[in-house]
Amino acid sequence: MTVPAYDAVLPAGKDLSLDIAAVAVRVYRAPVEAPVRTSFGTMTDRPAVLVTVTDRAGNRGWGEVWCNFPACGAEHRARLVETVAAPLLAGQFFASPAAAFAHLESKLHVLGLQTGEGGPLAQVAAGLDIALWDLAARRAGLPLFRLLGGSGDGTVPVYASGINPGGSGASVARARDAGHRAFKVKIGFGAEADRAALEDAAAALGPGDSLMTDANQAWDLATAAAMARALDGLGLAWLEEPLAADRPAAEWSLLAQESPVPLAAGENMRGLDAFAAAADTGALAVMQPDACKWGGITGTLLAARAIRARGRRYCPHYLGGGIGLAASAHLLAAAGGDGLLEIDVNPNPLRDLPAPALAAVTEGRVTLPDTPGLGPEPDLDALAPYLVAHA
Repeated sequence: MTVPAYDAVLPAGKDLSLDIAAVAVRVYRAPVEAPVRTSFGTMTDRPAVLVTVTDRAGNRGWGEVWCNFPACGAEHRARLVETVAAPLLAGQFFASPAAAFAHLESKLHVLGLQTGEGGPLAQVAAGLDIALWDLAARRAGLPLFRLLGGSGDGTVPVYASGINPGGSGASVARARDAGHRAFKVKIGFGAEADRAALEDAAAALGPGDSLMTDANQAWDLATAAAMARALDGLGLAWLEEPLAADRPAAEWSLLAQESPVPLAAGENMRGLDAFAAAADTGALAVMQPDACKWGGITGTLLAARAIRARGRRYCPHYLGGGIGLAASAHLLAAAGGDGLLEIDVNPNPLRDLPAPALAAVTEGRVTLPDTPGLGPEPDLDALAPYLVAHA
């Protein structure tokens, strides 16, 4: 990807140059009482890899690297930041965060081919890009979504995510009491169990509420088509990742023709070309880039614009800590449209402590802080009980 392509994200008339002095990484883990289940694995604790980038004037920006799976992923990605990516940034001058992101992608590309670790390396670059943009926005004295051209009132619509199939109705009721008006239930555990979980959740909805579901790549084409038909009548807003992300575009198109429920996907796509191509097929009504998996702010905002330009709905995917959640919220506020921000509703101090404003949901919306960057810097003392590694 060339620097000029990424430069399309840059706001006009802003000095976004970066003279980088240091990069640091911290690994946090928080225990959970109720594991978060998906069709491919279970989270038995909540990890977070937070990165900071400091410039020579002492300004600091924060980012987050995706690390949910496998269980050892957080420490591994932190080591990639420390030993591979940080030396590519520290002591360097860049004209903009977009230029720094292009530099990281270029330098990490062959290593990804050699090691087969394209995903983890993309996640590392994404987290650092978020930190670079946070730094630039703090230096500019603007909330990040304002720096990126967002013109709204600083509120974004949200939906409750991470809802396990067992006790889904009770979980929806609790999330509704907390201010949510849209809800997503995980399925992919068998046809009868899936239908029962969604019916239980639907029974707890209030007037005007929305229900979505996520199969986490659980099915082949025949099973997905059968399940989509079986879920008809529940009023689902979308069916997420019914197929594996790497299935051919033809399969997604066939499924879209068969499914009475709109299809959603995107969290496991990487690269602007991939998002544009997927949007062009018309199979996906909803597209869900994850800024901590690929793209950070630079790539994801351009992907969001491409998605919206093709008439698709941009809904940021996110299931992690508070810095990544804040970045996703700013991206949605900057991109605009009628998309929803994903908020995991399972207990997680690593989500709430770094981004307390986003824990306050009112009638299905959250309000971004009117402070520079992603919001107030995280309280390291409050996070200290969960710190397991620092470099």
